[in-house]
Amino acid sequence: MSDLVSADGFKQALRRWASGVTILTSKANGEIHGMTVSAFASVSASPPLVLVCTNTSSTTHAVILAGGVFGVNVLASDQAELSSRFAFGDHTTRFEGVGFREGRTGVPFLDGCLAQMECRVRSAHLEGTHSIYIGEVLDVVVREGEPLLYFDGGYRTLAPKVG
Repeated sequence: MSDLVSADGFKQALRRWASGVTILTSKANGEIHGMTVSAFASVSASPPLVLVCTNTSSTTHAVILAGGVFGVNVLASDQAELSSRFAFGDHTTRFEGVGFREGRTGVPFLDGCLAQMECRVRSAHLEGTHSIYIGEVLDVVVREGEPLLYFDGGYRTLAPKVG
């Protein structure tokens, strides 16, 4: 008998955590891939490091392993459809009709995002069904706007500032 909480109980608790929404992109061997990721966080300001988590069964996971680079696209409040496309859509057609530019490492950066970070994999750690990638941030692009949020199984936006 395990002392661990059930997977359903764990997922219910995580539904109470509001998070920003990102699309993680990568390129290797001439192929680009991307997927929606909410498991993203800053690690260090000096040196600038971030972490992202990917399921080891995802196509993007394999591309990050092969290429050693990834891009983080922080989504704006009007990009819920793009988030859903990269979360549930066919991975072979996710980029069709989507505007993007390539960073210096070749990773795709999607048009209209609030922030973009180009990263080189500094380390990878296998934990359960996921890999935790620590990325050294090589370049950033930022623009004004409001973020897309995810809470309790749906997309949300920010309320007006208080005070």
